[in-house]
Amino acid sequence: MAAARVLLLSGRPESVSFAQSVCGLLGAGPGLGPWPTYCGLKRGQLVLSHRPFPGASARLPLQPRAPGAELPTNRGVDLAVAVVLQSSDQTVLLTRRTCALNVSPNLWVPPGGHVEPDEELLDGGLRELWEESGLQLPQGQFFWVPLGLWESAYPPRLSWGLPKYHHIILYLLVISQESQQQLQARIQPNPREVNALMWLGPDVAAAVAATEDGTETPRHLPQDLPPSVLAVELEENGGARPLVLPTSTLLRTTPATADSKERVSTGTKFALRLWLQHLGR
Repeated sequence: MAAARVLLLSGRPESVSFAQSVCGLLGAGPGLGPWPTYCGLKRGQLVLSHRPFPGASARLPLQPRAPGAELPTNRGVDLAVAVVLQSSDQTVLLTRRTCALNVSPNLWVPPGGHVEPDEELLDGGLRELWEESGLQLPQGQFFWVPLGLWESAYPPRLSWGLPKYHHIILYLLVISQESQQQLQARIQPNPREVNALMWLGPDVAAAVAATEDGTETPRHLPQDLPPSVLAVELEENGGARPLVLPTSTLLRTTPATADSKERVSTGTKFALRLWLQHLGR
């Protein structure tokens, strides 16, 4: 079996089985979370503990996945990283995954993906950003902070079937010194993974982040929320066209039965909440 990508520290580092809940092993209490977790950001690995430990580089909120069932025990939990890219005028980039992808098709998410063995986590995030959007950020013109951790399972509900994928996703906030317009001018999306992109400002992001699975509407819907947002959609010939996307599409929650309706992923909503908290500080 491949080297463990997610390790729990309780005396000595131990790997986590696919069938185990990382939040449960960390002693997370009842409720929906998130719970503060100490983590060490290492090359190609993530070390987690409910207590401080030497080498811990951050204390981040960890949000749990849905309860598990009978799952394979000969696999580990994989590690992914996602980049919440913030422009200098305080908008963040989301991309829509193509319908042809096996995992989370047609969902709006930040650029991200698997971390390669022996790869620094920031390097993995910047590589995924480049592979999906064509953006390379000039050295010295951005800084970054870890935002939080999301324990992800796909399919996202047991009513859809047993989970086939189990990840810890590390969300990194990468703050560019370039404006949205400057960044947009250099974007060249990868059509095999991305078929649309948009930049969200704090107001719409707050409404999206307020939607929760199991509810029909956001907890707090601003009175002046625009009815639509402007995005860019890729055409089959390689070109791009403006896309007027109803804001209601971004407020959808995960349905009880399997479908691939366009919506913002639950993990992305969690990351947007963390981004807004960071802006507030």
